[in-house]
Amino acid sequence: MKMNDIAPDDIPIIDAHHHLWDLSAGRYPWLQDDYHEEFFLGDYRSLCRDFLPRDYLAAVGAQPVIGTVHVEAERARDEQVAETRWLHEVHERYGFPGAVVAHAWFDRPDTEEVLAQHAAYPLVRGIRSKPVTSKSPAERLDDIRGTMRDPAWLHGFSLLDKFGFSWDLRVPPWHLADAAEVARMFPNTGIVLNHTGFPWDRSEEGLSHWRRAMEQLAKQPNVSVKLSEFGLKDAPWNYDDNRRIVLDAVSIFGVDRCMFASNFPVAGLRVSYDVLVRSMRRMLEPLGRDALEKIFYRNAQRFYRVVV
Repeated sequence: MKMNDIAPDDIPIIDAHHHLWDLSAGRYPWLQDDYHEEFFLGDYRSLCRDFLPRDYLAAVGAQPVIGTVHVEAERARDEQVAETRWLHEVHERYGFPGAVVAHAWFDRPDTEEVLAQHAAYPLVRGIRSKPVTSKSPAERLDDIRGTMRDPAWLHGFSLLDKFGFSWDLRVPPWHLADAAEVARMFPNTGIVLNHTGFPWDRSEEGLSHWRRAMEQLAKQPNVSVKLSEFGLKDAPWNYDDNRRIVLDAVSIFGVDRCMFASNFPVAGLRVSYDVLVRSMRRMLEPLGRDALEKIFYRNAQRFYRVVV
């Protein structure tokens, strides 16, 4: 991608998590068919339109983004490999994304076949496959297909190592203990937690539960975390509250296992790209230049082998 001018005191950015979609070229049920009233950020009708490379670049503006990682955007599951193909076409034209996280179900008979199809594309680095999760900590999902305890799911997960793929983990905080067990079982598979583990409950008790779950996950050395998506349902983006979340996550995982990610355009429901980046830099500046470089680009470049 065309690199913006970088001032001497600027830190280059590799955006470790963003999305693109062309609603005329593919089918995205969550954007086109079934509106989800329970969406974690509330009203998302403004997202139900194309978000193309030019839209992403316009959102980035003058921020010094030198590379990106595209994470699957819930395109129709019979078009999961078509999404990967389209993203390679985007890369050829625009120079980004420099890495792709594709989708494959882990509990299906064709899991290995789909992984092999993705592996034929050179930018694919990992898979995001959302396991079945409960709606609250009180709800149990024992013996339900597609959970992180399902033997079929675990078998499919085991195939990631064969293809050299990582796993993008996206679950609510009450499932982080299950994820820690998966990470322990498969120490050779790199795992990265999406969206800072979703600290939705900002009460003192809620944050205490979130921190304990994050600490349990961080004990597994093959797990990293994306410092992303601090937005709350029907609430404004709050610098002080989110600073606490960011610094806690960095303290728990360490600067070598944290990476900046925008989650645009979804995060744009609450914050602009410019405000997000400037806020994150301000939060992290006390950690020093080396930590900033690791979090804003070096860690993502290493984990995803980003082409820049």
